[in-house]
Amino acid sequence: MADCKPENWLVGCWYIESMERWDRKYIDEEVRGYFEFDARYSGDFQFGYVQGQIDYRLVERDGKRAVEFTWDGQDEMDAVQGRGWMVLDGDRLKGRLFVHLGDDSGIVLKRKRARKPKTTGKRKT
Repeated sequence: MADCKPENWLVGCWYIESMERWDRKYIDEEVRGYFEFDARYSGDFQFGYVQGQIDYRLVERDGKRAVEFTWDGQDEMDAVQGRGWMVLDGDRLKGRLFVHLGDDSGIVLKRKRARKPKTTGKRKT
């Protein structure tokens, strides 16, 4: 029998728009801060010097699409783990990211837009 999973609305790259605890300069210190979710219920993220691998589940919170996840990674070469959740609110994900035995922060993500192909201005005949 074919696998009948519902469409995974979360798959793709989401940029970190803001974090309650860290400013834009820190979020984008090494790369533009992001979360990327794949169709196998895993993914990765990076902001500042924090990088992590994600294990997530699609859920519902207060009648809205949401994601809950755990993560494992590093912060400046030190091992760190944590958890988090985000709710889909329009075109944004809003929630909270937790570092085990450490900081936590509100977080807002916005889906990365697909690039439009460049045109040369010349029409093909």
